[in-house]
Amino acid sequence: MDRPPKTRISRAGRHSWLLLGLLVPPFACGTTGCTAPGGGNEFQSISAANTDLTADSDLVANHPGLSRVGASSPDGEVAVPEENAAPFMTEVAPATYEDGFLTPPTADLPESDPQTKATEFGTLVSQEAPIPTLDAPGDEQPISAAGQNEPSNMVRAEGQPIEALVSQALASHPRIQAARQRVAAATNVIPQARALPDPSFSNTFWPLHDQALQTAAGRIGNQMSLNQQIPYPEKLRSKARVASREVQIAQAEVEAIEREITESVRLAYYEVWFNTRAIEILEETKLLVDDLTEVAEARYKAGGSQQDVLRAQLENDRLDDQLVNLRKQKAVAQADLAALLQQPVGLIPETTAELDASASPTDIQSLIALAEQCNPSLRGLSWEIQRDREKQQLACLQQYPDFNVGVHWGLVNDNNDVISPVANGHDNLSFTFGTTLPIWREKINAGIREAGHRTASTTRRLEATRDEIYGKLRRLMAQADALIEQRDIYRERIVPRTEDTLKLAIADYRGERTDFFTLIETYRELLMFETQLARIEASLAGSVAQIDRTVGCPFSE
Repeated sequence: MDRPPKTRISRAGRHSWLLLGLLVPPFACGTTGCTAPGGGNEFQSISAANTDLTADSDLVANHPGLSRVGASSPDGEVAVPEENAAPFMTEVAPATYEDGFLTPPTADLPESDPQTKATEFGTLVSQEAPIPTLDAPGDEQPISAAGQNEPSNMVRAEGQPIEALVSQALASHPRIQAARQRVAAATNVIPQARALPDPSFSNTFWPLHDQALQTAAGRIGNQMSLNQQIPYPEKLRSKARVASREVQIAQAEVEAIEREITESVRLAYYEVWFNTRAIEILEETKLLVDDLTEVAEARYKAGGSQQDVLRAQLENDRLDDQLVNLRKQKAVAQADLAALLQQPVGLIPETTAELDASASPTDIQSLIALAEQCNPSLRGLSWEIQRDREKQQLACLQQYPDFNVGVHWGLVNDNNDVISPVANGHDNLSFTFGTTLPIWREKINAGIREAGHRTASTTRRLEATRDEIYGKLRRLMAQADALIEQRDIYRERIVPRTEDTLKLAIADYRGERTDFFTLIETYRELLMFETQLARIEASLAGSVAQIDRTVGCPFSE
């Protein structure tokens, strides 16, 4: 048979190119927001000339997840996915990348407040503070009532109850938001685990008509096949259960971080309260020392010793030194509290006048029972054991085969170029079925043993963590009981008796029946006892906060 005078594309080849042209655009124009093979971010803004997706009504109708972003911008932007409706972070709006930098969303904030810019996506809520200016030489900085030189941009917040500060920290702390994002990420693993593998499609064609494969039915110009792998049915369900356990483990991690942040806020709050209370005690004591100084000066004018006047002035200076140290400690505690609350640098948190101390628990057995139910670490390890058991079952399922089904179609031509005299041009259609052969038993048995060892390891970790929690609860309970007894002793006996002793000493000094040294020693004891009582109250509240975190839920309920 003579070869045609020139090479031409076969009809089957043209069909193949047409088929590829129909298949490629849906994959190239997917709107899932996934990264391209070359890299990039799913929320990346890409400049495009005169791009307006709102004008394409069919595209918007078929893909309701698309929204027009930056329509008023002169630089056109392609649409990005709307806010992910994840159950744990529905309030987080998607961030964008612009010129290589992360741009936080600000569309939900009122435009009338230029001082506030939201940085949702796990960042802080910051406020622009005025930049302090340097004073000219000779200018004096105003001194606050507390005796500190505070910058002009520092703003003292009103005292808030501790529960309000805890709620504020839990709502905005980036560690909690990051943990919630991990929960949302783990939630999206479940549909991936229970889904079938992607089917495979192959197309074999001969672009040169005279070189196509020939059969008795005619010349085969095109062959296409579609194959689908089907794992053993129980394997997909087991993988989905493993993914579900991962979600529960991540949720337990969120609860553990929330309890940790709550404890940190409480401890920082109690430290600020103690230093505030100690400063108040010292300032009240300074008033007493001023009165004693006046009495000593009066006695000196009446012919008494000048030594009493000098000692009174020295005591006043010593109190000023203690005030400076306490103010420094309070500033450090306020900085720690402000960092936990995500407050701006210029905002100084304050505490309430009275300490909102919770009632101390009395029954260690009830605390242990609550810890078994509520402690996030124990709950997380329990979910890990369940996950490892599911993995062990999945390892056992590897001894069962997976399946593969497919359909094949061949396009046959019966034109004049065929060799077979019985060519009829009927297309070929066939089905295939295959299976894997799990014959390597040593590999399967090793996977089963691995899963068993991991389950046993997690079980021992749970027992060790339970023992640590029990021991910590016993130590904290013993510490709280001792602090309660000390508080009652100081509040009901030591402080009242020292106050009465000081009143008698002042009266005796006015009547010249005692010396100034005895009076100073008595007032020093009262100052020490009152400060120690404040420290005991703050330590007791801190111990209760540690018990609350160790238990995992409020024990008063």
